[in-house]
Amino acid sequence: MDTKNIKEKNNFLLKTLNFIIKHKYVVTLVFFALWVTCFDTYNLIDRFKKLRKLNALKKEIKYYEDEISLYTRQYEELFSNKDNLEKFAREEYQMLEEDEDLFIIIDD
Repeated sequence: MDTKNIKEKNNFLLKTLNFIIKHKYVVTLVFFALWVTCFDTYNLIDRFKKLRKLNALKKEIKYYEDEISLYTRQYEELFSNKDNLEKFAREEYQMLEEDEDLFIIIDD
């Protein structure tokens, strides 16, 4: 029994070695693809994750740049004219002049 198992194992190893020798370029290509995809320092899996994160950060940058430009325009509009500033103070902070009453109406 032991000799039969040993012969089968040797036969399998011999066939595997023979396959590798015959198809050395295919085996090398598969090994290289596997190495580049999973094990390399700059592997493809990490590169795709980082690329996805980079795109998300670029979208976030665009969003904040748009927000900054909006608030800059509002700031310039607000402080360019005293009437605009007074209107903003009245609407947002319910500020009023002396001898004025303020009524807040809440719609449900």
